[in-house]
Amino acid sequence: MTKYLISFPSDAMVVPDGELPAVSDASHAVVQEAKDAGVWVFGGGIDASVPPVMVDGDGTVTEGTYPQTTQLEGGYAVLELPSREAALEWAAKLAVACRCAQEVREFGYDPAS
Repeated sequence: MTKYLISFPSDAMVVPDGELPAVSDASHAVVQEAKDAGVWVFGGGIDASVPPVMVDGDGTVTEGTYPQTTQLEGGYAVLELPSREAALEWAAKLAVACRCAQEVREFGYDPAS
């Protein structure tokens, strides 16, 4: 089976005042459904309060990220699924729960792992 990254940037999720608990409950329900189905690998959100750093091969650490990557935050789920169609179905469930469109990307197969 293939692993799929289903994600959204923080700015995409616009929730009216007072509705965040309902969105949280809905998204947790989809996560539980994925766990119950045995397709959940891992997921969560990037902590935007912790700034990213870049680490070079020599161990040098510098603040920031790649210049073309101004923001990398939001919610992520990695699911192991039998097909792209299944990934799109799960993405639709997450889109409803989170009230925003989800991006779907397929991880490449690494025969050495």
